[in-house]
Amino acid sequence: MVSMSAKAPAPIGVAERQGRLTGLRQGMEAAGVETVLLGSTSSLRYFTGLDWYASERLVGALVHASGDLDYITPQFELEKVEGLISLPGEILTWEEDESPWRLVAERIGPTGRMAVDERMALGMYRSLRAEIDDARLADAGPLIHPLRSRKSPAEIAQMRHAKAITLEVHRRAHLQLHAGQRASEVVRFIDDQHRALGGSGNSFCIVSFGEDTSLPHGGEGDRALAQGDVVLIDTGTRIDGYSSDITRTYVFGEATPEVRRVWEAEKRAQAAAFEAARPGAACEAVDAAARRSLEVDGFGPGYSLPGLPHRTGHGIGLDIHEGPYLVKGDTTPLATGMCFSNEPMIVVPGRFGVRLEDHFHMTDAGPEWFTRPQHSLDEPFADVPAWPER
Repeated sequence: MVSMSAKAPAPIGVAERQGRLTGLRQGMEAAGVETVLLGSTSSLRYFTGLDWYASERLVGALVHASGDLDYITPQFELEKVEGLISLPGEILTWEEDESPWRLVAERIGPTGRMAVDERMALGMYRSLRAEIDDARLADAGPLIHPLRSRKSPAEIAQMRHAKAITLEVHRRAHLQLHAGQRASEVVRFIDDQHRALGGSGNSFCIVSFGEDTSLPHGGEGDRALAQGDVVLIDTGTRIDGYSSDITRTYVFGEATPEVRRVWEAEKRAQAAAFEAARPGAACEAVDAAARRSLEVDGFGPGYSLPGLPHRTGHGIGLDIHEGPYLVKGDTTPLATGMCFSNEPMIVVPGRFGVRLEDHFHMTDAGPEWFTRPQHSLDEPFADVPAWPER
């Protein structure tokens, strides 16, 4: 039973971030890397708590295997950055007519080896290479991914709350649908409700009606809802930076036999994927299980349509999409703390699409749902626990 709570969990604390830095430094030592450069990415927030927007100016951090932590910021942003820092460290500043990359090079020295945040912009990396030769640069992804992919109980609590909020918002959106309503109106309603329940607003929102549901990420127009339309809503919000991402598909009015057949096949494929998510199994095995289920029901094979045109699922955390992925070729073993979407969409080209998306996290005993999968086509929210009044 998935319970709902109106009370948000405590934010990620300093002690947990210090533990993450310890884990990173252990990996750095094993890899022979003295420093990791974090840009204005979700990894900066993950390790230090500093949440900064990406731009052409370098704001980031240098994590040293020695135990030191430096922050890097333009001088004119110093006061703001100082107010956002929760972990102690030296702050290195640069003026607008100076090179932050030279500052980084001087800090690591003429022989130091540094790994670079893989989510930093290519233009920044090129500027860095002008100051530090390639032989001393490495990819920080292999150091960061193993830590970020396995979520702590505190991270899982943040996502559980975010997903509970989004599921309730889905329920409210379903109740207010009416003929003639534009998709954009529903997007605004969902954003308002996410904020009303304590979320960050929409981190993204896809609202599709009718034929637009056959496009996995929705159509480009602003379709009005009509009787008999398939409705697909895919949305999420954030709590303390952690993401939700839930999709529901149902019909405004009476479903046709064809829609019912596809919806039931989708539900079976989602269940097959969940059952395949066994500890130690390869991520790709989950995708394979969903596709086998769909082939039994006459869809596919592979990415052929009508069928499943994309991977079965993605990792989730501070980024809505992050590794590892439930897709052929990803042989990462499933391990406790990993969190995934489960969304083996069925597309009937030019007609409609059905996507049921819920998320699960891995435990020692197997997968555990964050949210209960959709109850039925006709009563999509019949078993959603009532959101407690504040």
